[in-house]
Amino acid sequence: MTKPSSATGVTFRKLDDLFEPTDGRADLPQLAELEVDSLVPFKDHPFREYPEEKMQEMIESVSEHGVLSPILVRPHKSGEGYEIIAGHNRVEACRRAGIKTIPATIRELDDDTATIVMVDSNLRQRDKLLPSEKAKAYKMKLDALSRKLGRPSKNVGQVVPDFQGKRSTEIVGEQAGDSYKQVQRFIRLNDLTPALLGYVDDGTLAFNPAVEVSYLDSADQEVVFEIMERDQISPSLSQAQKLHKLAQIGRISEEAIEAVMTVEKPMYTTITLRQSTVAKYFPAGTSGRDIERTIIRLLEEYKQKRENKKTYQEER
Repeated sequence: MTKPSSATGVTFRKLDDLFEPTDGRADLPQLAELEVDSLVPFKDHPFREYPEEKMQEMIESVSEHGVLSPILVRPHKSGEGYEIIAGHNRVEACRRAGIKTIPATIRELDDDTATIVMVDSNLRQRDKLLPSEKAKAYKMKLDALSRKLGRPSKNVGQVVPDFQGKRSTEIVGEQAGDSYKQVQRFIRLNDLTPALLGYVDDGTLAFNPAVEVSYLDSADQEVVFEIMERDQISPSLSQAQKLHKLAQIGRISEEAIEAVMTVEKPMYTTITLRQSTVAKYFPAGTSGRDIERTIIRLLEEYKQKRENKKTYQEER
């Protein structure tokens, strides 16, 4: 069922409804078999392609069974071909499998509606998302939703007029399973430099400290990155909060960043093992937590063997 906003006239349709053909109406809501080469990715699509292992599984599936669930597209603005709204990985799997056509539902959607549907479909279908993916997706949806509700983007985070008194971030969060404050935190990550955002994705920089560091300008963030690289450390939450406070009062400097991150004892140093590096030693589908537990157990056994060897040599 559609849900209109009484004052703005904005209509929010259920996501599943957009994938259903509507009996040949004139607004191009058709289920068709489209040439894969006629499809282009959604502009600024924030989600990465599936990992290679999962992509290979999808390639095998479409090769054997075909594409069981139609993708969702809209006519391209150029008048030629179609823009993918939902189904980028299915399209890529078909390309790599040598399949020339794919079933698709064609919809006439404006830019903001298309953006919202693109984000929602990926948030619903993907099991794991990198922080950077979620940050970009939430920002895209929030901006699109704000425009549809007739609100200036500079007021993001305030209450949306005439929408049951809810913040726009609250609407985004409810539909994604996050609180509005968590949505705001994720969106802050878009203000990190690419290098630091990469550190958040691989776990070198923790999420909450990253949010605090995002309030520093890019030059100061570069200093933070250089110290992290040089000393193999990562700021604790309290350190990151101090850096944020120094930036707020105009007392941030390279020397101040150095003092906070190195003169004060860091809460922890980081040793990063990327899952892609160690995954080959474990059965497919092993969780990161189980991998960590196994590594710790093996290290304990290695430590015990070293101690036993040392004791044996001393006794001789």
